[in-house]
Amino acid sequence: MDAHGDLLRDGGSEATLGTLEVARRSGYSVQQVRDLERLGVIPAAPRSGNGYRNYTQVHVSALRAYRALAVAAGPVLARRLLRELTTSTVADAAATISALHARLDRERGELLAASAALRAIAAEAAAGLGRAPDPADAMSITELARALGVRTSTLRHWEHEGLLRPDRVASLRVRNYDLRAIRTARIVAALRGAGYGIGAVRDLVARLGHDVVVTSGIVDARLEQLGTRTVALLRAGADLADLITTTHPTPLPTNST
Repeated sequence: MDAHGDLLRDGGSEATLGTLEVARRSGYSVQQVRDLERLGVIPAAPRSGNGYRNYTQVHVSALRAYRALAVAAGPVLARRLLRELTTSTVADAAATISALHARLDRERGELLAASAALRAIAAEAAAGLGRAPDPADAMSITELARALGVRTSTLRHWEHEGLLRPDRVASLRVRNYDLRAIRTARIVAALRGAGYGIGAVRDLVARLGHDVVVTSGIVDARLEQLGTRTVALLRAGADLADLITTTHPTPLPTNST
């Protein structure tokens, strides 16, 4: 049979697959299958006498796992993980997958904390609508840093990056933050805690200003995306298990009873 498209048999052992069949089962194109093999995402396929690649179900599992891992962790990390999984021990491979689950869970915790902080800021802002600014609400840089749980150098860095604009006491050049600046600092802290980089925070603050409700919605949308990534990782589980156990065969535990 044509090794590019049909199922082959190798001495009555595990069925080998042509490139077209692997592409069909994995949802990739023939060229993508070859490219991912070249990148080491899937194990190198042995060649038959006529030069055709002979794949097996392990290659299909690796490709399916890669597709889901690319959603869960991004394509660059997914490629590295697949290369490592086929060369490491079972224990190390399992630890790698567990670490990825833990990473997503940590991101979820950070996003939930940021969402809660932004909702609290929004509630306080709504409660203070129409109230004249009170100079007593202002904070020094030390007071604000303590309230946010960051260093004063962090606040200066945010100012340097254009994220925060404090008032200054002209005579002493002391930084002083009014209620509006404090609210901005709290939003910046929440977004940074949610994993947003300096550039992304700068864009969001410039675009949304003090609209905490909209900012909170952006964090909630990221939570939804994280849910999609988590489901993708769960979907990769069966294929990863097949890949690990096939490339690292170990005897099944026996029932002692």
